[in-house]
Amino acid sequence: MKKRVGIRFWFLQSFIMMAFISSLCFFLGLQIYLFNVQSSSLSIVTTFWLTLYIFVILLLIGGYFGIKGSYLIKGRLSDIYLFISTLRSGKFSERIPEFEKDEIGLITEELNHLAEYIQEQVYSTRRLADEKTALAQTAHAAAVMEERQRLARDLHDVVSQQLFALSMISSATIRTFDNNPLKAKEQLEQISEIAVKAQGEMRALLLHLRPVQLKDNSLCDGVIKLIQELKGKTGIEFQASIDELDCVSKATEQHLFRIIQEALSNILKHAEATKITITLTEKESYIYLFIGDNGKGFDPEVVRMTSYGMKTMRERCEEIGGIFTIRSKKKEGTYIDIRIPVTGRGLYD
Repeated sequence: MKKRVGIRFWFLQSFIMMAFISSLCFFLGLQIYLFNVQSSSLSIVTTFWLTLYIFVILLLIGGYFGIKGSYLIKGRLSDIYLFISTLRSGKFSERIPEFEKDEIGLITEELNHLAEYIQEQVYSTRRLADEKTALAQTAHAAAVMEERQRLARDLHDVVSQQLFALSMISSATIRTFDNNPLKAKEQLEQISEIAVKAQGEMRALLLHLRPVQLKDNSLCDGVIKLIQELKGKTGIEFQASIDELDCVSKATEQHLFRIIQEALSNILKHAEATKITITLTEKESYIYLFIGDNGKGFDPEVVRMTSYGMKTMRERCEEIGGIFTIRSKKKEGTYIDIRIPVTGRGLYD
């Protein structure tokens, strides 16, 4: 590490060298003059002492002006150094006084402009951070409101109507129970069917309210826990084969988990299935996800344009570079096939 040398030393060194060179030039010039003028009474010794005397005088004068000049320069540079240290500490509102319009003065002026620019950038950054926070809060509030409206719409469109039908049929059953037992029995069977459908709708809505994030669980553990929970609360038979996926990003796991949630929610809502098959595996540089049920099925061409759940699953699959395929036929169940390349977009962080 080199030893730091002050600017005052360089000034003094420069003036001393100037005094020495000036004295040497004076001595040599005087000797040449004496050599050409033979009548001079000055000897070499006399000229030497005269030169030494002049050298001392120049040395004192040079030292004085060197110290004075270095003091001024060092003071102005010290002000610049302190100003830069102040900027580095975050005090961007400080400014350095401008005295002279020389080179150092131009540097001072530019530093003040730089401080103003940094201060403006800090204000802009803070303003953008505030706007980002406000937008995030607005987006969150909008998402919460949209989800509430969706849940309210689902409850009103399906569950509320089913509960109203249960109330009407049960009232009619009570009135006809003594007079027409066979008709009352048919009405009780209708009540049972409507209750099962309402229960499926409520389970689907509760499944939507589950946390989307897997948190610290792997995709395999999260899907197994989800299946165990639904298996304990419903009479549906699950046939599952879930493999651990290696080197898959958390974002991809979240998307796959959300697709499985959405598919199971649709099955609970609409399929009236008694058996669900789920297969998740990795083979030949692809991730394969299969979800099938033995429910009542539907026409994919008709439902594809109106089903929000199907659209969401397809979009999530495409976001991670996958291919989404659905097959269904009335009274023959529904089957979802998803294929995602391991080296595709979005699989790795």
